[in-house]
Amino acid sequence: MSTNSNDISITYRDAGVDIEAGDALVNQIKPFAKRTMRPEVMSAIGGFGSMFAMPTKFKEPVLVSGTDGVGTKLKLAFELNQHDTVGIDLVAMSVNDILVQGAEPLFFLDYFACGKLDVATAADVIKGIAVGCEESGCALVGGETAEMPGMYPAGEYDLAGFVVGCVDKANIIDGSTITEGDVVLGLASSGAHSNGYSLIRKLIEKSGIDMESDFEGRKFKDVVMMPTKLYVKSILALLETIKVKGMAHITGGGITENIPRVLPAGLTAEISANSWELPALFKWLKVQGNIADIEMYKTFNCGIGMAVIVSAENANEAMKILTAKGETVYQIGHIRTQASGEAPTVVI
Repeated sequence: MSTNSNDISITYRDAGVDIEAGDALVNQIKPFAKRTMRPEVMSAIGGFGSMFAMPTKFKEPVLVSGTDGVGTKLKLAFELNQHDTVGIDLVAMSVNDILVQGAEPLFFLDYFACGKLDVATAADVIKGIAVGCEESGCALVGGETAEMPGMYPAGEYDLAGFVVGCVDKANIIDGSTITEGDVVLGLASSGAHSNGYSLIRKLIEKSGIDMESDFEGRKFKDVVMMPTKLYVKSILALLETIKVKGMAHITGGGITENIPRVLPAGLTAEISANSWELPALFKWLKVQGNIADIEMYKTFNCGIGMAVIVSAENANEAMKILTAKGETVYQIGHIRTQASGEAPTVVI
């Protein structure tokens, strides 16, 4: 799929592909993709690529790119025939990653591959991608919809996403200024996001839970399929006012393996488990799998989707800004000198 502000087209190169199905898909997703357009998307784009002009507001621009997928959460989407939110997951996994370096997401491309194109399913997925892009302020400028007979089981598909963002060189966030005494803020997740689903699916099967059953006032399937939260608007608003020293997107590896990725050598992030309540889904997973605390914190986000590290003097103001932007924020820990042989992140 190649998109721009004036045109959306899908090019098929495999023999026997239903061109009419491709046209039907284009007609469904066109208005959603158009809503994501930014002024920098150039209109004179050919069918093989998309062009994007560098925003003039950046003084010394540095491009930041990222790519990701949705993982085995797709398996649940197939089983539930629920495809309208995995596109949001796809965008969030990539844009949240580049956000932690201070980058504003500029444009996004997707890759959707299947054995035989089901227009309704593909449209649901790509509409979700467009929703995620719109919420992130980045343009859905292109991608590929590939139909490859024999490659995928009937009713299944694969997804990948690619984002490019930009940050001024002087504003890159790399954790290098983090020091002892800094504060770790945790932004609430919307659920399990898109990590740990191989285990989640096993525990669902083991428990025999009815996916339609009530779970804390919602259907269990909606809780477990809740899309990954997008932090773009709230974090960009924070960066306008507060000097953020480091951020970590809590993905695969959980809290204890992602926060260390931004810490200078010799420092430890001490996280207090009592600073936020473990959400109901994670309590259920813990019980069903008889999972030890240490394993929970390195497998799941456990209710914290983004960690933000600021100086102690800026912590309260940062919390106010993030709360005003709709985030639920906790002061979950602090940075201290690392003891000999100690892990760079500990949860106590």
